[in-house]
Amino acid sequence: MKHGKKTTGRATASSKHQAGKQSEPGEPIPATVTSKSGAIKAKLPGALYVVATPIGNLGDISARALETLNNVDVIACEDTRVTGILLQRFAITTPMTPYHDHNAERARPQLIARLQEGAAVALVSDAGTPLISDPGYKLVRACADAGIACIPLPGPSALVAALSVAGLPTDQVLFAGFLPAKSGARRETVQGLKTLAATLVFYEAPQRITESLRDLAAVLGPRAAAVCRELSKMHEEIRRGTLAELAAAYEAGATARGEIVIVVAGAAVEQAAVDDAEIDAALRDALATMSVRDAAETVAQALNQPKRQIYARALVLGKK
Repeated sequence: MKHGKKTTGRATASSKHQAGKQSEPGEPIPATVTSKSGAIKAKLPGALYVVATPIGNLGDISARALETLNNVDVIACEDTRVTGILLQRFAITTPMTPYHDHNAERARPQLIARLQEGAAVALVSDAGTPLISDPGYKLVRACADAGIACIPLPGPSALVAALSVAGLPTDQVLFAGFLPAKSGARRETVQGLKTLAATLVFYEAPQRITESLRDLAAVLGPRAAAVCRELSKMHEEIRRGTLAELAAAYEAGATARGEIVIVVAGAAVEQAAVDDAEIDAALRDALATMSVRDAAETVAQALNQPKRQIYARALVLGKK
């Protein structure tokens, strides 16, 4: 996911540190890298290192990510200007090469060739974990097809950060990326998700947040939701309410700048009618090998019935 200005820990153009040199598209990717002092840096095993980077606060980057970015042969990134800010902040001089939607078909074979020669290549997005709403998956797939190791370096993700503070269930989650820009297509997409019990997560642009919330409310009804904005940045905001309430808040002028994640409760799961004989039969089978508590939990989940009710019946059958 692309993110705007990083308001915490940002390095400016006047920083005394120099960012890694950018490789121009079509130029051979450098085979060796030296540190600022001229010493050869530690050589990492040849592989594609998929490195998560901060979504706003540069302090969120891991020590392992910094070590990897410092020691790979080249960093493939969406925008060398954005990644350059990160490299400046931590005095990393590793060369960068652009890899994005517009040059991927040309750049990918070049990266694969270098990887097959034993190079260590880091893949980063502008912010967050690569492949989450960015073009990196084709490079990972090409590496897998070519037998090249792909090593994940976990870290920041706007998706996970939003789920952690939304206050909605996380046992089942569907990430749907960005919704279509036009209302008709957007409503059609949401209609296809309406019956899912999973919590729904969307990324959205600030100029469309009001219209998107309005369409979500129209299709999904009065579901609980959260709008998480500028996560980990100075103006971070988490706004909770029903979809209609959130739409009204933005219509009334609530701030809608920055990167936005919308989290929406899943559909309520209707409980099908189950007769007592079926419940008793299932409980007797379960009680033959399980404790009362475990049997009740297993049967309640299997038959989609209230656990308290099933447990009470299991206590009765367990005494017989």
